[in-house]
Amino acid sequence: MRRNSTQAEQKLWRLLRNPQRAGLKFRRQQPSGPYVADFVCFEARLIVEVDGGQHVEGTEAESRRTRWLEAQGFHLLRFWNNDVLGNPDGVAEAIERAVNSPHPLPSGRSPEGRDLSHKGRG
Repeated sequence: MRRNSTQAEQKLWRLLRNPQRAGLKFRRQQPSGPYVADFVCFEARLIVEVDGGQHVEGTEAESRRTRWLEAQGFHLLRFWNNDVLGNPDGVAEAIERAVNSPHPLPSGRSPEGRDLSHKGRG
């Protein structure tokens, strides 16, 4: 699966591997039960997903996946591909805020909503 990473996943992986970013270790394409998470930080119990058209929010399958991962103690952040490609620093900052936040963010949302680079557009 790593060989078939999208351009957005590759870009986010380069950002997450930066040791100056919150000092946390992320793993990519990490199996978790019946699912595979794009990026996982076990220390922070955080899963970061980069979504293109394959993850349609609100579908029963995606809701079931989110519930299962949260039941395992993980918090999920989701970003659209265009967020990562168009505003990688904003995405990295949102991840750092989530890691450092004393209270969990709403499930399946980045701190600013889904679209960090173009507020108001889907």
